[in-house]
Amino acid sequence: MTEFDVNTLTTRATAAAGRRWPGAVVSAPSALPGGVSSLTYRATLTRPERPDTAVVLKMAPPGLEPVRNRDVLRQARIIGLLGAASGVRVPTILFEENGTPERPPLFAMTLVDGQSYEPLLDVVDSPPEPDTVAARARAAAGMLARMQNLDPVALGVGNEPVVPVPEELARWARLLDTVDDDIVPRHAELHAALADRIPAPVAPTLLHGDYRLANMLFAGEDLAAIIDWEIWSVGDPRTDLAWLLMHTDPVHRFRRSRPAADVAAGAGMPSLGELLAAYRAERDIPVADLDWFLAYCHYKTASTMSVFVKRNRRRSDPDPALVVAAESLAEVVERGLAVLGAPAVR
Repeated sequence: MTEFDVNTLTTRATAAAGRRWPGAVVSAPSALPGGVSSLTYRATLTRPERPDTAVVLKMAPPGLEPVRNRDVLRQARIIGLLGAASGVRVPTILFEENGTPERPPLFAMTLVDGQSYEPLLDVVDSPPEPDTVAARARAAAGMLARMQNLDPVALGVGNEPVVPVPEELARWARLLDTVDDDIVPRHAELHAALADRIPAPVAPTLLHGDYRLANMLFAGEDLAAIIDWEIWSVGDPRTDLAWLLMHTDPVHRFRRSRPAADVAAGAGMPSLGELLAAYRAERDIPVADLDWFLAYCHYKTASTMSVFVKRNRRRSDPDPALVVAAESLAEVVERGLAVLGAPAVR
């Protein structure tokens, strides 16, 4: 965004805040890292006779229709609904504006302090201790179970279309069809193996779509908020569970090595079985066909990463992280095949 656009954003946010708190002002915007589907800024909300509050402003990107992952008001909706649910931790929605064809929609939520960190993939200046990582992962598993215990109708998303697993599988296949075969060797074999034994459906629940520790904020061991709700839906709960479990031993990578402190932090990540037990402690139901969903998550990983790798190949200055990611894609597919019991080698 240009400086003018940023000033326009705070002017619009001030008007929206003023409708709720007369005299309120939104100021001092600064861009926040991450996120490709919307523009995200930190700002200050000043209200009469109240302390200043740090807020997050999210606006759909100008010039693009605010649909799918760009539908910021849909994100605000689920965050607001979950904020009213018992035991689920998300930011608080403060205000929103519908926008017009010329002015993209936006919303504001509280800025939650905390660390976002994927223990086996990320690099940060001050990694958490291994025991802290273990506690965070167990908290994430328990929180997922509590969200999935919520009835979609009672939550307020009963009118959402349920996304069937075969439809999701077909979505990732369509993405892989757009990349050269050498980027993701044997992906067709993994798809065929998955398509051959699609599990029977279970009662649908709310899905985050990218449920892992990097999409949460932690204050020490405490899960302060689940963030990044761009692709939420209603569907098979095993997809979110398997995504979290896959990150106890991710095959994909973005760095050939990590500093010793990050490696030590990652050593605290609980095993798949330990995280599953933490989940079952809050949601004591059978979890059938988990191997299929784990393999599916590897296929989804290969699919989503392959598109970024394809684009990176065309750049004059390739992103080194995506060069490393490309080197791991064959192993991602092999892991998926191994999880399903298919031969890992020809």
